Amino acid sequence: MIKVENVSFRYNKEEVLKDINLEIKNGECICIVGNNGSGKSTLAKLIAGVIIPSKGKIFIDEINTSDKKSYEDLRKKIGIVFQNPENQIIFSNVYADIAFGIHNLKLDDEKNRIETSLGKVGMKDYIKESTYELSMGQKQRVTIAGALAMSTQILVLDEATAMLDTRGKEDIYRVINNLKEAGYTVIYTTNISDEIFMADRVIILNNKTISAEIEKEKLIEKIDTLKALDIRLPKLLQIIEELSKRGIDINLNEFTIQELADQISGEIKK
Repeated sequence: MIKVENVSFRYNKEEVLKDINLEIKNGECICIVGNNGSGKSTLAKLIAGVIIPSKGKIFIDEINTSDKKSYEDLRKKIGIVFQNPENQIIFSNVYADIAFGIHNLKLDDEKNRIETSLGKVGMKDYIKESTYELSMGQKQRVTIAGALAMSTQILVLDEATAMLDTRGKEDIYRVINNLKEAGYTVIYTTNISDEIFMADRVIILNNKTISAEIEKEKLIEKIDTLKALDIRLPKLLQIIEELSKRGIDINLNEFTIQELADQISGEIKK
């Protein structure tokens, strides 16, 4: 369980976030969206314990992220992956790069940890490869594996697909879905509106605070809320909105193009 209690944050004298309250249950997949400068990355870093609140508290289970003495225990619970994987990869070899974090936290069973974490991101066959030879998408999956190797059950992804090509993005989407199915807690920020459909719940930041929380199954009925908060509608919701204007009401469970096509086909046959 993650609890964010009355959290505010300042860079120097500028207030970036104020009065943030949020609870995230174990196994939830949460998407954080908002316009540039809304504080998405700041909130991600706060939750991961990379920075600490100027005001308020954040708890990862029983650990207060502001408690410096608990830093190593925190790193075993929650990991963060940033936009540019090249800023997180330190060594020229995949095995050595993941091993670095394991050594820092003095964890045992190194080889098994590395093989298992790489398997979870579809990179087990690259264990002996040079990181220099990897694509950006593959590098990003190595950074995710590095976080998972710490036994973390919570993963924070800060615009982790922003620098990737289409194939790289799809690989990360598969990793997120697999981790969700395995019971991991996944929190991700994004500027790519179509990515909100991976989440169980969408958190919208506006005016330095949380302006709305929308469960996935309610996204269609909350189109007006998304628009009012200047969130660009995903293509799927744009289509559904246009159909609604034409008297065709659509309700989706999985938010896939195939499901949309099936429902439209059913409406035509009526």
